[in-house]
Amino acid sequence: MNSEFTIAVHSLVYLAYRPDRMATSDTIARNVNTHPSRLRKVMSCLRKQGFVSTKEGTGGGFILVRSPETVTLAELYVATSIGSLKPTWCSGSSDESCMIACHMSEVMDDIFGEAEQQLLHHLRRMTISDVLERVREAQKQKA
Repeated sequence: MNSEFTIAVHSLVYLAYRPDRMATSDTIARNVNTHPSRLRKVMSCLRKQGFVSTKEGTGGGFILVRSPETVTLAELYVATSIGSLKPTWCSGSSDESCMIACHMSEVMDDIFGEAEQQLLHHLRRMTISDVLERVREAQKQKA
């Protein structure tokens, strides 16, 4: 799984936590602990998908436009990371005469595809609001 998913979830949870649901890219980047340009790349993807909008000028930034109760982690995974569970390289070659070597890549593609479907099934049950609640619970336990 790539880090864009984690950045997306963290950013939207942070915006959901803020009273005005808005923050600058620099503020979000500091909270996520990533470079502002990397954060802006992820937020641009989220803007294109309709999760956030932008306000230009002084007092501007990214604004969470969807309700945190309706944004599932599965939606964010699809927007930022679909297909990333599968490795970019797999052993074997379809040109080989060995049964194992010539089918391993295809079989592993199926396995990773099935795993990704299970992950999506799990992530569909969690929203940005749920993650924020978990953060609040973690804070209570720490106190």
